[in-house]
Amino acid sequence: MKQYLLAVQFDESAPSPSEADFQAQMARTGKVTDEMKAAGSWVFVGGLLPSHAATVVRPGAGTTTMTDGPFAETKEQLGGFWVIRCDDLDQALTWAEKCALACGEPIEVRPFDDGSDRR
Repeated sequence: MKQYLLAVQFDESAPSPSEADFQAQMARTGKVTDEMKAAGSWVFVGGLLPSHAATVVRPGAGTTTMTDGPFAETKEQLGGFWVIRCDDLDQALTWAEKCALACGEPIEVRPFDDGSDRR
């Protein structure tokens, strides 16, 4: 089985949901996670704090610099993720569709590099 990252693309420029809407979103995504667990596809899930909580460590000239904030200056940031096991991309996309509907945000699907696709 291959592993896939289902990354939640969160628009930080959009207004924050109400507490009731946020709790409803968490309940919906929790149900999808429970489905994944029951199907044997779930590996790990995690939510992330907003990008302003990030620290970026950059290499250069044999040293590193550390700066606060996101690496990319964009309104869309990684908001959370699922790591899942699936037979193929089609199965991962089926889970991604359920995740997108549950959380109301775009989901980026990326396979883990298992070395089999090397040229």
